[in-house]
Amino acid sequence: MPVKSYLAIPLEGKKDELISALRNFEQCEVVPAKNQDVLALVTDTPNQKVEEVLKEKIEAINSLKLLSLVSGFNTPYN
Repeated sequence: MPVKSYLAIPLEGKKDELISALRNFEQCEVVPAKNQDVLALVTDTPNQKVEEVLKEKIEAINSLKLLSLVSGFNTPYN
């Protein structure tokens, strides 16, 4: 299962809107920074295809300015 972490940067003044939108996705865990307009986003999906679809949905959020992959890990099923 792919587990990936991202930095998500909202458009100016849209941090709360972005947090809300990301939390609507079951596969997302969002941790907002306390002193900056940046979010740590961790996704956990059952396979790469679902991860790709989720990433496309995240990138389509209107309040998102930038999404940057920080780390990715995939545990293949035997």
